[in-house]
Amino acid sequence: MSACHRSLDSAGMEEHSRIEIFLRYRPLLLSIAYRMLGSMADAEDLVQETFIRWQTSSEADVRSPRAYLVTILSRLCIHQLESARVQRERYVGPWLPEPVSTGATADPFDASELQESLSMAFLLLLERLTPVERAAFLLHDVFGYGYEELVGVLSKSEATCRQIVHRARMHVTENRPRFDPAPEQHERLLLEFVAAASSGDMEGLVSVLSNQVVLYSDGGGKANAALRPLNGAMTVARFVLGAIAKSVPKDVSVNIEMVNGQPSVVYRLAQGSAGCVLSVVISGQRISEILVVTNPDKLVHVAARS
Repeated sequence: MSACHRSLDSAGMEEHSRIEIFLRYRPLLLSIAYRMLGSMADAEDLVQETFIRWQTSSEADVRSPRAYLVTILSRLCIHQLESARVQRERYVGPWLPEPVSTGATADPFDASELQESLSMAFLLLLERLTPVERAAFLLHDVFGYGYEELVGVLSKSEATCRQIVHRARMHVTENRPRFDPAPEQHERLLLEFVAAASSGDMEGLVSVLSNQVVLYSDGGGKANAALRPLNGAMTVARFVLGAIAKSVPKDVSVNIEMVNGQPSVVYRLAQGSAGCVLSVVISGQRISEILVVTNPDKLVHVAARS
């Protein structure tokens, strides 16, 4: 075999090996990127960009493939979040994360220890953090990265990384419900909410809502939605019943499905696509937050898995 042929064979084997390595870590990268960005579309784009950079990297740059890939992805996500803040200031109405169907055994998000960090409410809490805080908090507290690993990802000292994680953890925990409800209670309240809303039962609807309940509705200017958060049980109940009466077609099916690791209400149109996803946060014995996504651009990854 000529030297030229040996060189080509070696290059081909190296390329094949790199693809295999990337595919091994792709579920992890997608899991990190989605939690970082709150958008599956953006997460998939940055995972692909990470692959391109991985393919063109030199062996001298890569001591650990996992560390290298996570570092590249995290830095891309931080840059994306810094740019997204400007875009979201121009967004029509409240911005909510993009919901994703979960529960399938092949789902990269379906690890039980990661489910809590996948909920819509948790992703919305992460919006309070700076891009660097969000990356540090997720990598350390959710994915178990040590501070010495954060040093390489963030290019900051270990002491600074500790401060960033501590600050981010405080911002997140001070705004989370004090007690997480049992899954059975969560689903029971959700079913009571659906029953009251579907039958137009104002009293029944108010009875499952906290007095301080807040409703966030994301239509992105492309679907009916409240342009600002709504507060209070009566205000929220009136809005929900009014929206159902005015905007929900007669042939819509109402389903309880696993979305972002939790039971959620999915309104499906006649052809099976999702027209709305509604998730709730439970505090005590009542619903304290309602997150409604009607923006069709954000429902692709719910409709695709129906």
